[in-house]
Amino acid sequence: MDQEILNSYSRISHLNVSRETFLDFENYISMIIEKNKKINLISQNTATKKALISRHIIDSAQIIDFVDLNSNSTIDIGSGGGMPGIIVAIILKNMKNNMNVHLYEKSYHKSHFLKEVSEKLNLNTKIFQKNIFQVKNIETGTIMSRAFKPMPVVLDLVYENFSKYKNLIFFMGKSGKKIFENSKKNWKLEYTEKKSLTNKDSFLINIKKIKKKN
Repeated sequence: MDQEILNSYSRISHLNVSRETFLDFENYISMIIEKNKKINLISQNTATKKALISRHIIDSAQIIDFVDLNSNSTIDIGSGGGMPGIIVAIILKNMKNNMNVHLYEKSYHKSHFLKEVSEKLNLNTKIFQKNIFQVKNIETGTIMSRAFKPMPVVLDLVYENFSKYKNLIFFMGKSGKKIFENSKKNWKLEYTEKKSLTNKDSFLINIKKIKKKN
């Protein structure tokens, strides 16, 4: 494999990712760039290969250590163009893990794109063209939330609509600390934090339990 490609992903070389994973990432990136000319999957500012790798691929891949690998399924609650759901599905495929990745995306065009990617890369996914706020009694392992809705809205969604889950992963940006502290005023959370690999001001939160404060 081209050394330049390997160097592009050096920040996640410590994770359980193989060379085949990087090839799938490369194919996925090509599909995103091509489709982004027709529908708005990602902002034009990050629609270059270099920006995609750093801002989206590596950012999404870094959560694999938080994903419960013993569950039957994991859910990306607002998948958009597939980050992090497709990225996690690619890593799981090359880990030979058969967990099903459920991608919820209410947009027809984006859902169709997720199906195209899944078929081309032979991923173990199920795409739901649905508004997840209208789905009740959901059971899964890990719940992933990246650039979907504000943290308080997602906490409410999980509390009301999920009957069973193992953990909930948030990607938090620059203003994340303040949002998180405000959320803790209304919620009792059992969690761990991890610094982001892609931005010194960003971090990840892995929540095991949520409970509403009285």
